[in-house]
Amino acid sequence: MVGNWPTTAEALMRSRFEAYRDGDAGWVLESWHESTRPESLDLSEGPVWRGLQIVDTVAGGPDDDTGIVEFRATYREDGGMGVLHERSRFVRESGRWYYLDGDIR
Repeated sequence: MVGNWPTTAEALMRSRFEAYRDGDAGWVLESWHESTRPESLDLSEGPVWRGLQIVDTVAGGPDDDTGIVEFRATYREDGGMGVLHERSRFVRESGRWYYLDGDIR
């Protein structure tokens, strides 16, 4: 991640999408809350991420401690197109937002 840490849950979600798209497993892991973060992540064999649409946000602003971001991310895999629809939970600790977990829709 280049620059400052995202100041909202939505901004963090957007940066994480870019990291998945660009294969930056380091940023995905760094921005994942330690209580739910996997030990490692291999993005080399994943789908090709194409686009991100934010569907809904609940809280997650610069003065909040929790937030929800619902999104649809389009991808290409095995010659076909797909959509990941997730409602993600975020938490802010020590002034930084982290991805906690999500429910796939």
